[in-house]
Amino acid sequence: MMYLKESCSKKFYSIKNIFYLIVFVLALSGFNSALAAMPIPAPPDVAAKNYFVVDFASGKVLAEKKPDAQVEPASITKIMTAYVIYKEMEAGRLAMDDIVDISEKAWRMGGSRMYLEVNTRVPVSELLKGLVIQSGNDASVALAEHVAGTEEAFVQLMNQYAKKLGMTNTHFVNSTGWPDKKHLTTARDIATLAVAFISEFPEYYTLYSEKEFTYNSIKQYNRNKLLWRDETVDGMKTGHTESAGYCLVSSALRGDMRIVSVVLGTDSKKARANVSQALLNYGFRFYESHTLYDAGEVLSRPRVWRGEIETLAVGLDKDLAITIPRGAYDKLEAVMDIDKNIEAPIAKGQQIGLVKVSLEGEELASVPLVALETVNEGNLFQQAKDYFLRLIN
Repeated sequence: MMYLKESCSKKFYSIKNIFYLIVFVLALSGFNSALAAMPIPAPPDVAAKNYFVVDFASGKVLAEKKPDAQVEPASITKIMTAYVIYKEMEAGRLAMDDIVDISEKAWRMGGSRMYLEVNTRVPVSELLKGLVIQSGNDASVALAEHVAGTEEAFVQLMNQYAKKLGMTNTHFVNSTGWPDKKHLTTARDIATLAVAFISEFPEYYTLYSEKEFTYNSIKQYNRNKLLWRDETVDGMKTGHTESAGYCLVSSALRGDMRIVSVVLGTDSKKARANVSQALLNYGFRFYESHTLYDAGEVLSRPRVWRGEIETLAVGLDKDLAITIPRGAYDKLEAVMDIDKNIEAPIAKGQQIGLVKVSLEGEELASVPLVALETVNEGNLFQQAKDYFLRLIN
């Protein structure tokens, strides 16, 4: 938080000058009030059936249109396919240099491909490039079969992870996004997945910014045209089928603010790029994001009674990020509401109070203030001393 300290010095003014000063201050006050009341315009009217734009750090929704309508996601499905693959690597059940046998089913896949050959053996690292950069349906099936034995078994993993992430309106039936009336998700659920992917696998997310990949002497280019148009865009995934239309999940980082945009159901490659660019620009133009406090940062040391130590380090168990209208940062206010009668024993992580953040009287966040350490009961002398101190107080 930023606080403005005031200092005063003695000066003498004529009555005329005081009158002009009062008029100036009143005029300036009215001007500032007008600025504070200036509304954020509605999101741009864009030609997409569904979209959802969210701030990455705070989760604040910046723009939306039918975000919970179930639609076919086409190759955007492959974000979940990759997520499951990286989860397997995280668990130690898969490695980049593992070798995958390419089945006839993978080789026969139509649509976008990395042009794998049947009965060849390909490293996981190469298949991931084909999956992410070239949107290869063959790579997707090959990886799914390697991890779970069959694509059908792999899809069960996809749906399990979707449930864990809170993607309540999502159901996958394949690993590629191949058209199927039961293969459905929503713009909001896709954004949830994209944010989780970037948060959990930042080192692997960089692959989504690669513009080209050559395999089997065939060079193919990333279909996300925003990678060429906007240097702040570093991902994420395109999709297209006749039933789904042209879709694009994009993410951009400008300064310390990242925005994730999901655009579904446009009528061309150009349209999905233009719509996504317009929504990203809108979000960055009218909003700003700040991480006010980091997880584990000591925000206060209140008194602890009957404990082995006299003060307790308190803070947050998660980063506290806020998204606000651009230019409103200096108007933020944060207060800590701490229990005045804290008694040991205190367990690490135990809630001690609340941190409340507001903007011009409107509460933006109220999050638990927790103990950052464990405090056991003190000995009999310490407890007796605190007993008499509390009586005196």
